[in-house]
Amino acid sequence: MLENKIIMQVLPSLEMGGVERGTVEMAAYLQKNGVHNIVVSTGGRMVEELQQLGVEHITLPISTKNPFKIWLNAARFAHLMRERKISLIHVRSRAPAWSVKLASQKTGIPFVTTFHGFYGLKPRWLKKRYNRVMTQGTKVIAVSDFVKDHLVSEYGVAPEKIARIHRGADLTVFDPAHVTPEQIKEMREALQISADMPVIAMAGRFSRWKGHAVLARALGLIKHEGMTGLFFGKKGSAEVMDRVQKELDQLPPSRRVITIEKAMDMPVMCMLSDVMVSASTEPEPFGRVAVEAQAMGRIIVATDIGGSCETVIDGKTGFLVPPNNAQALADKLDFALNMKPEARAAMEKAAREHVVENFSIEKMCAETVKLYEEVLKTSS
Repeated sequence: MLENKIIMQVLPSLEMGGVERGTVEMAAYLQKNGVHNIVVSTGGRMVEELQQLGVEHITLPISTKNPFKIWLNAARFAHLMRERKISLIHVRSRAPAWSVKLASQKTGIPFVTTFHGFYGLKPRWLKKRYNRVMTQGTKVIAVSDFVKDHLVSEYGVAPEKIARIHRGADLTVFDPAHVTPEQIKEMREALQISADMPVIAMAGRFSRWKGHAVLARALGLIKHEGMTGLFFGKKGSAEVMDRVQKELDQLPPSRRVITIEKAMDMPVMCMLSDVMVSASTEPEPFGRVAVEAQAMGRIIVATDIGGSCETVIDGKTGFLVPPNNAQALADKLDFALNMKPEARAAMEKAAREHVVENFSIEKMCAETVKLYEEVLKTSS
């Protein structure tokens, strides 16, 4: 696998986030398989993880959008690529992609890109031109078929140039067998949730389109008597938080909702929950929460748009509902909470198997390596 090749991954920073996590996962996979690889960013908290893996990190000021600095970084990249004998670069964000593109033109070293999500298009002519650099690698990775279709329709990318590679869940972390009853009990006690109280949970930063307000409204519409709602994620803008709070203020006293901003053990939180929710009102490019919930064998209710349509099999591994429809969401939550134990167990088993087969880190990384090999073969 990539014998005598050196792979470089490039991204703006290594703080927290899905792009950063995917970069570290890829670096770990390459390192484990004996492939020399380097990561370039402006730095961040996750650099330490790379160092623990034995992966080299190079710090460069590549998050800038300043045209002169992008040009200057291109010269730095060209020098670095020649000095370190880089075989291929994998770039995951627009600003550094411009520098990598220029350096690639100077050195002849190929690069690939990953479209992790959707970029803004306002003002349309300027933004689209800026975004287009992410379509100009030898190959473009789309994290879902939904993103692939977006690349074809919005940017005119040839379908054969796009490799759809779903993101993966860490099945060593998101494994129900690794969460003990004691851990669940401790979290229940810490949150003051009684053992017989069903929990409906939603994980994700509060933002305009994540659907927290829709779920808050749905919690007031469900017929199930006893229930605790759990919102886990960083707070958003004052406008977003006010909208959510207005919905929460309408709930009857019997409907308790807990909002937690501090870091929590996600696998334990999943196992604490009877139902996990992804209520996005706009398409998720992929939707990692829905996959991680299924990996933990939890019932997931997600909106029937974007990447969730590819990761959740409606009625088999979870449920899909129309976006921005509190009543439909409430009805499905009632259905999930009232499932018979045998039906619930069957769905939880199917959900875990679905993720193991289709959305593991191992699969994501193996498919990415296969793409690297294909690019290097055609570029030689």
